[in-house]
Amino acid sequence: MTLADARAVAPSLRTAPADPAADAEALAVLARWAGRYSPWTALDGSDGLILESTGCDHLFGGETAMLDDMAKRFGGAGITVRLALADTPGAAWALARFGDRPADGGAGIIAPPGGTMVRLAALPVAALRLDAETVEGLRRLGLHRIGELYRLPRESLGRRFGTEVMRRLDRALGRAGEPISPLLPSPEFRVRADFGEPIGAAGDIARTAGRLIARMAEWLAKERRGARRLDLAAYLAGGGVSVLTVGCARAMRDAGHWERLFAEKLAELDPGFGIDAMILAAPRTEPLAAAEPRLDRRAAPVDGLGRLADRLANRLGAGSVAMLRPGDSHLPERAERRVAPGVRIRAEGWPRTPPRPARLLTEPEPVEAVAGLPDLPPRRFRWRRVTHRVVAAEGPERIAPEWWRDMRSPGREPAATRDYYRVDCADGRRFWLYREGLYDAPVARPPRWFLHGLF
Repeated sequence: MTLADARAVAPSLRTAPADPAADAEALAVLARWAGRYSPWTALDGSDGLILESTGCDHLFGGETAMLDDMAKRFGGAGITVRLALADTPGAAWALARFGDRPADGGAGIIAPPGGTMVRLAALPVAALRLDAETVEGLRRLGLHRIGELYRLPRESLGRRFGTEVMRRLDRALGRAGEPISPLLPSPEFRVRADFGEPIGAAGDIARTAGRLIARMAEWLAKERRGARRLDLAAYLAGGGVSVLTVGCARAMRDAGHWERLFAEKLAELDPGFGIDAMILAAPRTEPLAAAEPRLDRRAAPVDGLGRLADRLANRLGAGSVAMLRPGDSHLPERAERRVAPGVRIRAEGWPRTPPRPARLLTEPEPVEAVAGLPDLPPRRFRWRRVTHRVVAAEGPERIAPEWWRDMRSPGREPAATRDYYRVDCADGRRFWLYREGLYDAPVARPPRWFLHGLF
């Protein structure tokens, strides 16, 4: 009915503007929070969650205790829920929405293993997630309950309603599989810590994180694997989950190094009303053999550069730290390529060149220069409206153009030879300039000067 008619019937009716986008975002937050019960969580439409809880209920004292804990925590957050646990997602969906509350006052409906057919028999056919038109068609035939479909021939239902009715029934009864797309892939390595009472002190949080890290390192050592990334999820008593992530340039299982990486992030964690549980997961692992002992019984050398790169990357962001490797080009702007810090680079791969500036401009900038002919260094030049007088210069370092690039682009103007100079100016600054083109070259365009780098 319209809002005006509704208020006429119930004057005390409370209303609020609908916000589907915010509802979907809130449901996604709940799905991530439900990861405390199972790493395999998924959204179910606009008002439901699906959890694959196989092998997880024993962590909470059994299925009944797990559902009781769910109801308690959802209720504490002001959310009313209907819970059901069954062999299949379709059966759990039907029992949660159409099943009767347990007579013993339990928090949810539990279908015993193998008892799905019996529990679904008394539910209406709408519990099979059929569209309204199909439900109405079944009711006109006198088929009101799911159990009434069990004894009907599949062929007759298929001729009248198509394959959808039997497909939904088979999925609910476990005769056909039903794929579930989780929000996040389930990590193979996952350790957790539960607390009888929420914790909030920084020391308690750090000690718990240290214990989880030690357990993870021990588990990875047994499996001969190392982790490239670790996710520490803190499930808050007030609802929601805070996830802290650290990454490593190379796969490792050094608990001490992981603790140092997490230390800065734990200082920024806001526990709110406390933390109910903490889960440490390793979503990215790689094979890692055990360290070979040295003959002199000394410890193996520590990769100090890699550990420094890890700390910088976790503080500044993964994309803010990189290493350089040689590129297949003599042009300075193409001579280096950014790679992740964990990539091993052979020292002999770098070409031997005259000194290069530590800072290259993103693009060479044109300058106005005065220089002697034909190939003398500049005596002065003007860059960014400032004139610089050159007192000393070294060069030229000649770099020929990459003629093969011109062959791949027939319509492109051919590149010119570059002569690079290192020049010292009267104000003490040192620049890297180059002249593009030669005065005696058979081209119509005269040579031009550019500034490419700063020492």
